Amino acid sequence: MAIMKDLPQTLGQLRKSTFSEDRLKSRTVKDELRENLICKLDRGETLFPGVVGYDDTVVPQVVNAILSRHNFILLGLRGQAKTRLIRMLVTLLDEYAPYIAGSEIRDDPYHPISRFGRDQIEKLGDQAPIAWLSRDQRYVEKLATPDVTIADMIGDIDPIKAARTGENISSEMTVHYGLLPRANRGIFAINELPDLAGKIQVGLFNIMQEGDVQIKGYPVRLPLDLMLVFTANPEDYTARGKIITPLKDRIGSEIRTHYPATVDEGMEITAQEAWIDRKSAKEVRIPKYIREVIEQIAFLAREDKKVDKRSGVSQRLPISVLENVTSNAERRALRARDDMAVPRVLDLYAALPSMTGKIELEYEGELKGGEAVARELVRAAVGKVFTQYFDGVNMNQVVQWFDLGGSLRMDESVRAGDMVRQLGSIQGLMEKTGALGLSVNEPDAIRASAAEFILEGLYAHRRISRDEERGFAAEERKRESGEGEERRGKGKRQFM
Repeated sequence: MAIMKDLPQTLGQLRKSTFSEDRLKSRTVKDELRENLICKLDRGETLFPGVVGYDDTVVPQVVNAILSRHNFILLGLRGQAKTRLIRMLVTLLDEYAPYIAGSEIRDDPYHPISRFGRDQIEKLGDQAPIAWLSRDQRYVEKLATPDVTIADMIGDIDPIKAARTGENISSEMTVHYGLLPRANRGIFAINELPDLAGKIQVGLFNIMQEGDVQIKGYPVRLPLDLMLVFTANPEDYTARGKIITPLKDRIGSEIRTHYPATVDEGMEITAQEAWIDRKSAKEVRIPKYIREVIEQIAFLAREDKKVDKRSGVSQRLPISVLENVTSNAERRALRARDDMAVPRVLDLYAALPSMTGKIELEYEGELKGGEAVARELVRAAVGKVFTQYFDGVNMNQVVQWFDLGGSLRMDESVRAGDMVRQLGSIQGLMEKTGALGLSVNEPDAIRASAAEFILEGLYAHRRISRDEERGFAAEERKRESGEGEERRGKGKRQFM
């Protein structure tokens, strides 16, 4: 607020400041964005910090659109950071912009377009009061819904305003301005554009091409200064609505967004967005292989034939799963009175509710059910990450322990130290955790998580079996081939 007070407060003071008349009158919002973008590029600054995976694809196209002074649309599936990206455009605006104080449509002091603004300058001259807009105040966002009206977007004549002021109903002073005029000299964003009714989309034509709006057929012409940006999901074109052809023709650039190209990019996004740095009575440590499995679930879901690719699998899935997995580990540590909360693979199965609601299924998937599909994805993801760490590693000793009649039930209520002792009875198992980067001095919770991951990996590759009570045993087909009649029937197999 102190900075605001130091800025010119009247038109006369403004004329004598660095906000010269020539500079402001000759520069539109699109010119302002372009010039500030050029400065950032020249200084080598990061344009959109926190937006991961778009440096070589989406960001260059957005830069080209701004340099070309285009209105543009971000077209992509859900959870692809479209809204986040357009909200960061405000960083390319000037820190402050002057306007005539009291003007509903933020009139430029040097070039007022409303009757109120013109009257103020005519009556008060250099004494006309000036107010200031911050960057954030120059960004207006609207979620398109079918109930949006022309009055909401453009404006309407307000009879009550006319009665109160004594103005003629046809006077410009009786206009109630909509969102677009109120966004004048800023960025106006419309999310989910296809949901906007066709007749409302028609109302955007003049703004985009001629740069003006007309209200209710009255001779009120407002040459607005706006940067228009939109977002849309390609599936929405047929599912809920469409962008009418004349409007698409007026959008300068259509930019396609996408999901992370690599697991590492996905993990970076998930770590950035997930709420895992939380206040807790227990120290929380999340092993890298657990993060990789969580990210692999999303990648595999996007490729699975049972999942609807047109709907997509949002990046919110791994974010929610990581949060839920962490919470289940936290709950277990509190109940078992462990010193540390470390997620294990069993926590992934506990987190199924955070997956099923984010996956739209095809007919085959619907027949199986959302939970069954999610379990298959977890198992496949564990198998894929297990291969990355243990490809070529001899696991025969561990498998043989189960083939000889060994079995183990993973009870999440058992303390980590007790679980490590049980896992330590499996010959060769704890030694294999070194491939996951563990040392012999790691806390019990870390060692238990690593050993369980190895067993889940063997289960995912069908080398051992696991029953519905989460007990590991010899793989069923080996028992049925006659390897140990006394073990036949132990631990009925159930794939999860």
